[in-house]
Amino acid sequence: MRITEQPGPYRHLDSRSADELLTLINRQDQLVAPAVADCIPALTLLVEGIVERMERGGRLFYIGAGTSGRLGVLDASECPPTYGVPPGWVIGLIAGGDRALREAVEAAEDSAGQAWRDLAEHTPNADDTLIGIAASGTTPYVIGGLKEARAAGLLTGCITCNPGAPVTEACDHPIVAVVGPEVVTGSTRMKSGTAQKLVLNMITTTVMIRLGRVRDNRMVDMKLSNAKLVDRGTKMIVEATGLPYEEARRRLLEAGSVRQVIDGQ
Repeated sequence: MRITEQPGPYRHLDSRSADELLTLINRQDQLVAPAVADCIPALTLLVEGIVERMERGGRLFYIGAGTSGRLGVLDASECPPTYGVPPGWVIGLIAGGDRALREAVEAAEDSAGQAWRDLAEHTPNADDTLIGIAASGTTPYVIGGLKEARAAGLLTGCITCNPGAPVTEACDHPIVAVVGPEVVTGSTRMKSGTAQKLVLNMITTTVMIRLGRVRDNRMVDMKLSNAKLVDRGTKMIVEATGLPYEEARRRLLEAGSVRQVIDGQ
């Protein structure tokens, strides 16, 4: 039986108090970070491959279904505001389309050919990378997409929580975070989802840093989309240049970029 389908470690949840349940869930959540740490050697190889291709103009795609798909779309959607990259640099696709972000789309994940059809709208090429996200590692939508992408010359990887799952055979760089059975048996939105979120954060953050989208530890290319971010950007400029706050803010609003103001000093 796949690890993600094995019975949860605790029984009789329906007779436990709220405090007990929260404690048990938190106890299991503490197993996630060490499981992700074990993936770092494999992640390093994948990230290096992504950076190499993105430096040549390649893009990063995610595919997934359900929670896995939503996490990929979330990670992709946060790259433009955080790092100032075009929306087409990192693209998340979910089985069933955008409607599946808010509600379950019946049987959307069962089509082995749909992911490649979804990707075809973006004209993928050999400089691109496709990462399939599937906690169980058996999702036909993900496996089919990875196989097609691999055959087309894309770099491929997957994020799963089951060792030896079919998805690991369909890609170049399998990332397997073994977090164990879920508190609620089979509910992979829990530890498995947390592990996937951590891995996705690690991939895009490291890729963007390696591509020069971070200076020191600052998001110098972030979009100034609200007052909080304008204030944050202003303080970055003050720290980097010694300009008074109001002058730094004026220059930031005029230039629209923290990087431009700092480089112009």
